[in-house]
Amino acid sequence: MRSSGGEYYVGLDHVRAMAAFAVFAWHFIHIHGGQLLQPLAFPLSIFTEGHTGVALFMTLSGYIFAKLLDGRDIYFGKFIWNRIIRLAPLLIIVIGANGAWILLFGGDVVAYARRITAGFLLPTWPNGGWSIAVELHFYLVLPFLLALVRKSRFCLIGVLLVAISFRAIWYYQTGQVQSLAYWTIVGRIDQFTLGILGFHFGHLLRGRHGFAVSILLSFLVFYWFFDRAGGFYTMTTYPSPSALWVVMTTIEGSAYGMLISWYDTSFRFSGKHPVSKLWASVGAYSYSIYLLHFWIVFRVANFINNHILDLSNPYIALLVAPLAFMLMIPLGYLSFNFIETPFLRYRTRYLKPRRLG
Repeated sequence: MRSSGGEYYVGLDHVRAMAAFAVFAWHFIHIHGGQLLQPLAFPLSIFTEGHTGVALFMTLSGYIFAKLLDGRDIYFGKFIWNRIIRLAPLLIIVIGANGAWILLFGGDVVAYARRITAGFLLPTWPNGGWSIAVELHFYLVLPFLLALVRKSRFCLIGVLLVAISFRAIWYYQTGQVQSLAYWTIVGRIDQFTLGILGFHFGHLLRGRHGFAVSILLSFLVFYWFFDRAGGFYTMTTYPSPSALWVVMTTIEGSAYGMLISWYDTSFRFSGKHPVSKLWASVGAYSYSIYLLHFWIVFRVANFINNHILDLSNPYIALLVAPLAFMLMIPLGYLSFNFIETPFLRYRTRYLKPRRLG
């Protein structure tokens, strides 16, 4: 996706595509409760716990805006307008379509309307729309984070410490913090912040391939142990009483922030190479794929399971998931070009002129 300023980063669309696939694969294996099974062979837990794709999206968002806005002041109203133009059209269609379905089949439309209204603050928007609300909350605090960065990059460490401390207090007061950490800006602020830090310390990671591999392997090992301990759903109960959720989003954001920065700064990406171009296109369509796949993934999994191939073996399900994911690409293309793109003409430049001297 090209920004309103004309910048386009092929490698970052690769990362978007990876995040979209992780979420899709996680939902695909729900067909036989695969998300509840004992952990698969290392390192497949990154897909059987594919909710982490949301963490990758959010860390990437922090990284991208740090990169686009580095050293620049913004017209905040224009910035928010651009983000609404980018996100609202498809989200409104998804919310409207779900509402129409509820109305058609005699559901409680008034209760649904209340959930949509509450969704500006609470995680109640459908089709993963709750994460879009969290993204909007990030935009509201972004000027504050940028002001801290100008004073010192290390000020953002203070943001992390405050967020972790708040979640720790919440945990000791209520006995669980998974809901707060996973579904709200109170947990996700770590990932946005660590994405920003990943950009600002990217020069330390450029070309450090061995270090990046060690971070990736360490993170995969962590996720395998997390999966063994019960993962998202069965770490005792859901929501989990585990104190790990005090720092879970911090761990994800730290790993993803470093890996995104390494990938972005260490390689030259071609927009013409067929594989790179295809994967970047998936990244460009990832917003559509993310919001629309909820209507597709479970039906596709059920059809394959009932008519083509038994998916009760989670290894088979994961093997088939990339093929099923390919069905989302044409849908993502249509949505991107005929729902998202037409509204982008209404974007405006929100960057203030650079200060001289």
